[in-house]
Amino acid sequence: MTQRGRPLFPGATSPGPSQFASVSPSGTPADVPVAADGGTAAPAERTPAALPGAPTAAGRAALWDWATVRSLRDELSARIAPEYQTYKESAGTEMSAEEAEQRGWEIIQDLVARWAADFSAARQISPTSADETSLAQAVFDLQFAHGRLQPYLDDDAVENILINGCDDVWVDYANQPNRKVAPIAESDEELVELLQMLARRHGAGERSLSKASPTLALRLSDTSRLQALTEVTPRPYVVIRKQRVRDASLEKLVELGTIDASLMHFLKAAMAARKNIMISGTQGVGKTTMLIALAREIDPQERVGTLETEYELFLHEIGHLQQVVPMEAREGNGERVDGRDAGEIELADLIAPSLRMMLRRMIVGEVRSREIVPMLQAMSAGEGGSMCTIHVKRADAVFARIAQLCIQHGGGMTQELAYLTAAMALDFVVHIHMDDRTEHGGTKERFVHQVLEVTGEFSELTGAPSFNRIYSPGPDGRAVPTGIQPACLDDLLQAGFHPEWLSTYQNIGAWTARPNGKVA
Repeated sequence: MTQRGRPLFPGATSPGPSQFASVSPSGTPADVPVAADGGTAAPAERTPAALPGAPTAAGRAALWDWATVRSLRDELSARIAPEYQTYKESAGTEMSAEEAEQRGWEIIQDLVARWAADFSAARQISPTSADETSLAQAVFDLQFAHGRLQPYLDDDAVENILINGCDDVWVDYANQPNRKVAPIAESDEELVELLQMLARRHGAGERSLSKASPTLALRLSDTSRLQALTEVTPRPYVVIRKQRVRDASLEKLVELGTIDASLMHFLKAAMAARKNIMISGTQGVGKTTMLIALAREIDPQERVGTLETEYELFLHEIGHLQQVVPMEAREGNGERVDGRDAGEIELADLIAPSLRMMLRRMIVGEVRSREIVPMLQAMSAGEGGSMCTIHVKRADAVFARIAQLCIQHGGGMTQELAYLTAAMALDFVVHIHMDDRTEHGGTKERFVHQVLEVTGEFSELTGAPSFNRIYSPGPDGRAVPTGIQPACLDDLLQAGFHPEWLSTYQNIGAWTARPNGKVA
């Protein structure tokens, strides 16, 4: 899957992870410049080609600032707008995004060359090619991409961007402690303008951020997911979560240490046997990545539907499945009708029509509201092999969470009926856990913690569905076989599973032993 809207200015190189994760010999993060007296200097402006205050190839900080970027962007907008109109009048259609960006580069190159000449004449200092390249990239990003956010979106080491106002910005890395970085806007008002611009570019429905609509949820062009709040908070707050593994497979998850070979074969068989699977865990543990990996096990010719609040799976673009019907929820326009925003379409509204689309499997990116009931009903009535994810801290709390959401759905739903619905719908629960040791010099390790089989029976004590623990946490938390054979073992055997995977490795499963005694 390619990302549109991030070509590099001729001669530029995209910033690598080391540029954002480096630490000076003194241990001070590189994006906090050190003053001559040994104290911390005020952060310099950040450029797309280097960290704030980082030297250019000439050994000095870049010569331009963000006022220059905004000024050149305004000139760019003024010059290219008439060309849009002329193109539309002559061609009878809008200029494509690719054509607009190409024309934008041409204008940017001219603007930057003029800036360099003016700067040299006024200051008697000649900007370097690195100055011109980084300035051009910054102008392009502000006009066509994601502004000062873009380098972090390009950095594969970045997992999350946490914004608590324009000048309180933190970056959450995959294998490092989170780090405060330079401002991404000159003011909160400018930050809100950036968010509004991103909302206008969103292609599905009307999404905005204003006093009337103080929340904003959307996907960015690189598939990152953005959630913003304003007006109801003292400053604009934004969280951007990146999907770092976009084309996952179960084999890839073995390499990453999320599952072992035993679990890989088990999950492959469960998918082939068309078992309904719910993936559980807290935020950021890799539930979506697991969902994408499991989807790779579906026959490419099967017709599959995906339902998401914002596209994050992108199964319709990855290319493995030949027939995908992707469905995305839509926000309303703020006018209340029968207690809901006019034009609003929730996931629950999409499930019923999706059942008429000849889908053999349904995949819900996340169940978190009233869509839980029609989703479970569709799972219990369908051919099998559907999947969804749910936020929950512990695997054994999944059914309580399902009951909570079902009761919120209303319609006479009771806890007993919620448990019955869940027991009829689900075959397995795969629970994922993250062990975050970055604050102690370690890394973030994500792995499957447990696998539960829903038996169809009920606990006499709680009334909740009973389950078999097929995989339980081993010595370091990673799931290992318990020795219990699943009730549906015959179905798994017919799908090619070998039962020795559940009995041979009861101490550490099929995980590879490490020198420190842990497993990988």
